[in-house]
Amino acid sequence: MRIFDPHIHMTSRTTDDYESMHAAGVRALVEPAFWLGQPRTSVGSFVDYFDALVGWERFRAAQYGIAHHCAIALNPKEANDPRCTGVLDVLPRYLVKDGVVAVGEVGYDSMTPEEDEAFARQLELALLHELPVLVHTPHRDKKAGTQRTLDVVRESGVPAEMVVVDHLNETTIKAVADSGCWMGFSIYPDTKMDEDRMVALLKEYGTDRVLVNSAADWGRSDPLKTHKTGLAMLAAGFDESDVDKVLWHNPVQFYGQSGRLLLDVEEVGAVHAGTGNSVLRGER
Repeated sequence: MRIFDPHIHMTSRTTDDYESMHAAGVRALVEPAFWLGQPRTSVGSFVDYFDALVGWERFRAAQYGIAHHCAIALNPKEANDPRCTGVLDVLPRYLVKDGVVAVGEVGYDSMTPEEDEAFARQLELALLHELPVLVHTPHRDKKAGTQRTLDVVRESGVPAEMVVVDHLNETTIKAVADSGCWMGFSIYPDTKMDEDRMVALLKEYGTDRVLVNSAADWGRSDPLKTHKTGLAMLAAGFDESDVDKVLWHNPVQFYGQSGRLLLDVEEVGAVHAGTGNSVLRGER
């Protein structure tokens, strides 16, 4: 089983996770910019974070045989903090960098006017840079938030096939399926979706335009949920080609629209060789 996790926050994870992910078949991933749990207080803290996503984390992943890509954005939650909105002016210089394959996470947290403004501006940037968009749907009032998301995307002019609407469930999948956008599902231990519910939706809606991710972060989460979903698919009667489509070909197809996927880990490692990274310190 080969796996491309299209949404996982490796900055929050350990090297043990990289090792276990590789053993389970993960060979590529996308790490979207997100809220770190502790509120940031300045644009500078975002700059440091973005620099780590496009540099250090790519190199760290390559040491474990995994091709790391990222999505860059001002996340919806922090779009409400006036200390952070200056990040919107910084984004263009990151959206042209190698390894940046999408704008994200964008969208809604509390559906405020400030979130509306940040969402619209970042959709404009995605259109300008011809990048896919990863959209976060709110954890509260999800159905209304998803519909509002689809309305904003439609008005933005960003083609539906360039957008994945993430964190979906049984109440929101149909609207997104009908919209032409990609459908993203986060498989979590306690919240969002689980493997069996995901398999049921795949049986009902099929495997086209579906991205399955672990969204693993600093909370209780599991970076092997993609692998476990693949096993659940096989147990439910899907064949290996179905699993390969959902867990590999679909994310490659979606993020490949950026023109920046680099799936050869040796190339990624070579890019960062000699850059002063200390991940190899103490090696014999």
